[in-house]
Amino acid sequence: MENSRVQTFVHRKLRRKQLARDARLSVKEIAAEVGLAASFTHERIQRLRDSGVIRGSHFDVNPKALGVGLEALFMIGLEKHKRGTVDKLMDAIVNVLEVRSVFLVTGRHDLVVHVVVRDTQHLKDLALDQFTNRPGMTRIETSIIFDARQRHELPVLRALK
Repeated sequence: MENSRVQTFVHRKLRRKQLARDARLSVKEIAAEVGLAASFTHERIQRLRDSGVIRGSHFDVNPKALGVGLEALFMIGLEKHKRGTVDKLMDAIVNVLEVRSVFLVTGRHDLVVHVVVRDTQHLKDLALDQFTNRPGMTRIETSIIFDARQRHELPVLRALK
């Protein structure tokens, strides 16, 4: 295989097999899993970091252990869509303690905000105290999340350098 194809193959193998699932594994463990030498595996992992493909590693924390009893989505409508205004609003929202993520979306709603709370009273208080009182918000709809599945691995949609 030519060099770029080999690198893409190795990157895919590394990301799919181990890195996206468990960032705590040692290079030696990852190398054994994907069938490569530890030094080669280390070099490839470092290249993925240096190129910005790997941006960090995180712990998967059990929300219930921290008192989270409920997750929900706020679907928010905005009055205006000026870039600076939307960017500032998203920055402010993501800094609300209970917010996990905020998305600017197309369609009927402008923002979708994933929140975690203790219970329905906490959800009501959060909506009224942190969201509906913000200027420029025209509506908010709430959906409680009953259950979810998450996949951490991403598909490789282009050749990696």
